[in-house]
This record gives sequence, C-alpha cells and structure tokens, in this order.
Amino acid sequence: MESRDVPLTEGGLPLPPSPAPDWALFLDVDGCLLDFAQHPSQVVVPVHLQRDIVRLSDLLGGALALVSGRSLESIDEMFGELRALPAAGMHGLERREPDGRRTFPPIAPQALDGVYAEARQLAMSHPGAIIERKGPNLALHWRAAPEARDALRAFAAAALRVLPDYRAQGGDMVLELRPGGSSPDKGTAVEGFMAQAPFRGRTPVFVGDDLTDEHAFSIVNACEGFSVLVGDRHPSAARWRLPNPAAVRDWLARATLGAHDGVHA
Repeated sequence: MESRDVPLTEGGLPLPPSPAPDWALFLDVDGCLLDFAQHPSQVVVPVHLQRDIVRLSDLLGGALALVSGRSLESIDEMFGELRALPAAGMHGLERREPDGRRTFPPIAPQALDGVYAEARQLAMSHPGAIIERKGPNLALHWRAAPEARDALRAFAAAALRVLPDYRAQGGDMVLELRPGGSSPDKGTAVEGFMAQAPFRGRTPVFVGDDLTDEHAFSIVNACEGFSVLVGDRHPSAARWRLPNPAAVRDWLARATLGAHDGVHA
C-alpha cells in the first residue's frame, strides 16, 4: 500500500487513492472536513458536504464514521443529515455505535467548575482567547489570540494540580484538559468501530489534521490501512496527504461522482 508511483504532494507524501469498496472510512471534522474559524461555533458546513458523506457511506455499506474532538451534540448540530451515522466525540470519550447505542463520557469532577471559571477570567485578559467546556473536557483556544498561548499553557499546568486524574492534550492552537489514565482517544475509537459490523474486516482509513489524530494514524498503519494527513504538520505517522480541507471535500465528492464504477472516482 506504500507505492510511491503516485503523485506526491508538496509535503512529500503521496496523494491517497480514491475510496475503495472495502474501506472503512473515518473522518475528522475541524481542519479536515471543515476549514477552521476563529471560534468553533463559526465554522461553515458547505451545502454539498453532507450529501456527499451520506452517499459515500451508502457506497461503503455504512462503514463511515466521524471522529472528532467536538461533542456528539455539536457534531449533530452542524451535520443534521448525518445524525444516523456512527460517530465518536470528545476524542473518543463518547461514541454513537452503528446500531445507535451511545457510549457516554465520564462525569466531570466538581473541581472542573472552578477551573472553568478561572479560565474564563484569564481569557478576559486576552481578547480572542476562547474557553470551551465539553462535558468533562476543557479546551483552551488561542487561534484568535496567539499572544495568549503561554498564559493558557501555564494555566493548564497549574490546573492539573487540582485535577490530578487529568492530562493536557495538545492540538492545533488549543490545549485540552481531559481525563487521563487509560481514557479513550481517537485510536481506541477506531479500534472500537473496527471490531463490529459494518466496519469489521475492512481496510481502515483515517483522515485528519491534528496531533490528536496521531493515535488513529498509528492504529490504521498497524492494520495496513491508509493514514491521511490534512495539511503539512510535521512530524506525523501519516503516510498519505491531502493539502487542505477543500482538497478533502473534493476527494470525497469525486468518489461519489464515480459511483457508477463501484466507488472509485
């Protein structure tokens, strides 16, 4: 699966092949399907994207899932037509299984309320910084306030002293406080889906852009699947690449247009 007799992107990794009928396809959301916005609530879902995802899911026999750092509630608010699809939210802390069953995240410790309040106070000193509460997770964003990065990182380090069972997970201009230990991640989410129909026995493919997607890339590589990085972040375990979310959307759209030839575009 690693033939280099294919077009290379500027990042040196090959472009992924068109989706095949035996794939199990896992798609990150922000920075992958959707372009980033200054605030997570401001992202725009292109009108054709949901249609293309539904069609591709049908072509893959339902073996398509969204795997995101967002909550399932947030995913469903953005992708109303995809509420029946399997999905993992909060980096795998919650899941909607193919049969509709839900896995819920753990209850947040009471101490997180105080940390959240203090984080919001800190953000007021850095216009553009965003504090996002996601169940038991707390995300500190500085995309619209790059100068707030060091202050938010220092705050996160201090917060871990009152949240001893938590860890800090880095991302693209964000640091997320989340339950630590053996808590799920995007890699375990992929493993969970691959253990059941309609994903079982298929070739796993994960498309993502962020550090949090590396867990999934490693799992997919171990299964001889396709790990597809969106963007040019280095280093990465990904072995294939698409340059940006627009290229991802075009890749998906071309696959659905080629449906009369199987799944290949």
